[in-house]
Amino acid sequence: MRITIYHNPACGTSRNVLGLIRNSGEEPQIIEYLKTPPNREELVRLLKLTGLSPRQLVRTKNAPELKLDAPEWTDDRLIELMVTRPALINRPIVITPLGARLCRPSEVVLDILPEHQRGAFAKEDGEKIVDEKGNQLA
Repeated sequence: MRITIYHNPACGTSRNVLGLIRNSGEEPQIIEYLKTPPNREELVRLLKLTGLSPRQLVRTKNAPELKLDAPEWTDDRLIELMVTRPALINRPIVITPLGARLCRPSEVVLDILPEHQRGAFAKEDGEKIVDEKGNQLA
């Protein structure tokens, strides 16, 4: 596989990113991380590949009661929490031969896709982001 997406099918951004990958002519390896959560080693590898800190990858709004932005949450504790509660991992994460990114907003994936878009693409909300010739719109 040339492209891997850590995907949540219930997430509109994740579905848009998957659509952009497919619009480039690629069928990625899809890892539904809520069904198949990464272990600690895999999560640390994803952090290194994306260049993000655990604090940048954790989805704080999924557990506001934990106050995950508080300084007492160390990197190790955040990693352990994401491993045990994968819904706290921000998504989608895409890995290609050109790099790895947390693709929020979904257009971020265009920077790391090896192939150009093959046609027009609009997000689920109707926002057009790629024209008929496969060019990214401003």
